[in-house]
Amino acid sequence: MSAAVRRRRRPRLRLEVQDRGRPRVDRAFVRRVVATTLAFVSREDLGVSLLLTDDAEIAALHAAHLGDATATDVISFALDDGAEIVVSKETARRVARESGHTTRAEIALYIVHGILHTTGFDDVRARDRVRMREAEREVMRRLRLSVRAVDA
Repeated sequence: MSAAVRRRRRPRLRLEVQDRGRPRVDRAFVRRVVATTLAFVSREDLGVSLLLTDDAEIAALHAAHLGDATATDVISFALDDGAEIVVSKETARRVARESGHTTRAEIALYIVHGILHTTGFDDVRARDRVRMREAEREVMRRLRLSVRAVDA
């Protein structure tokens, strides 16, 4: 095999998805969101475990791991060999309805945001937040998905 062929070969996507509740999120869509985000951060080798759940479960996880018992949109954990991302489909539906775009796009934004967090992006300080929002917009553009401006 030539060096050019080896360079073009991408690592196989390592993705585990648990989708709780109805309706289920399309697996091919989730794979595309994760793969596009990992390609953006040049971390195609990163394993991703994704839990799509409701507000009650994400609130319990938020309390157990971060000491805050409120529901949130996404929680992410960087691990040695991968990332764990938890997304509230319930929050995504509510925010999408309020913002006038699709739940699918909102869920994608949460997945993108979680992966960015686990690969060195942050949004606590203003300058870091600008970098995070630019990265989110670029990945969403590559996915051809539109959401409201975050922090607007």
